[in-house]
Amino acid sequence: MPEGASQGPVVVTGGAGAIGSELVRALLGRGATVRVIDNLSSGRREHLPRAPPDGLSLVVADLNAPAAYAAQLEGAREVWHLAANGDIRRGTADSRVDLEQGTLATFNVLEAARRHDVRRIFFSSSSVVYGWPKVFPTPEDYGPLEPESMYAAAKLAAEGLCSSYAHLYGLTAYVFRFANIVGPRMNHGVLFDFFDKLRRDPARLEVLGDGRQSKSYLRTEECVEAMLFVGDRASAPVNLYNLGARDRTSVREIAEKVVAAHGGRARIEFTGGARGWSGDVPEQLLAIDRVARLGWTPRYTSGEAIDRTIAELAAERGIGR
Repeated sequence: MPEGASQGPVVVTGGAGAIGSELVRALLGRGATVRVIDNLSSGRREHLPRAPPDGLSLVVADLNAPAAYAAQLEGAREVWHLAANGDIRRGTADSRVDLEQGTLATFNVLEAARRHDVRRIFFSSSSVVYGWPKVFPTPEDYGPLEPESMYAAAKLAAEGLCSSYAHLYGLTAYVFRFANIVGPRMNHGVLFDFFDKLRRDPARLEVLGDGRQSKSYLRTEECVEAMLFVGDRASAPVNLYNLGARDRTSVREIAEKVVAAHGGRARIEFTGGARGWSGDVPEQLLAIDRVARLGWTPRYTSGEAIDRTIAELAAERGIGR
């Protein structure tokens, strides 16, 4: 059992989501008691693994209503805050979504953690806080940071809150800037969108933008593995790490692979322009030297992560049988 596994339960917000449920599995595998808080807006009960009743619990609650979940932090040793609006385009259409589900929700989680003397907070941020950077691969100390979406702005504001709570109240904060995460149980993102579009129209796949958008992709299980790896080894007041693959792949390549998985008959149509939508960052490749110096590197390239996920999604949907 890892050091610290017996020092209290672990709280995971967004634990019924794609990344959160993978984290829950990993924490249970380490012998932790896990308390999940999720409003089930995008997460699903069925995403959570089966576990002994005293090993895993779920409270359905809005993070902006702390009274509904604050008791879950009693005696907890750490909080993994993964809950957020996962749809950047939704936050563009409704500008309050990311303020409420990102910035304010993070404040409420941090404040609840402080009041219950939880000593460690883990926060899932994103590569989008960099905006469209001029340096690739982009290191953690790149600046100035110029978010280009409400989602990105909320993530950056939440990073600031994590830092301030660490310095003011003695919490240890871990901030992870994710590349694009892919894997089972995802319900948004480029692969989910492409599969959904082909389900509705098997003859045509619309691709937003010109298809040259190029980004790094990391599997959910590797994302979780890296976060736990850092948590076991880093102990500064604020620990900031990029997590991603060392390479990237284009949206055009992904579209071609998804069409091939569906039998190769659909025509691919691009809407044009460098961005897929307002607020989209067309290029992303994170420098992961900092986490590599600790001893962690991903097993899969971006292309391999995409291939593995396409195969899983196709099998789940009965495609290609």
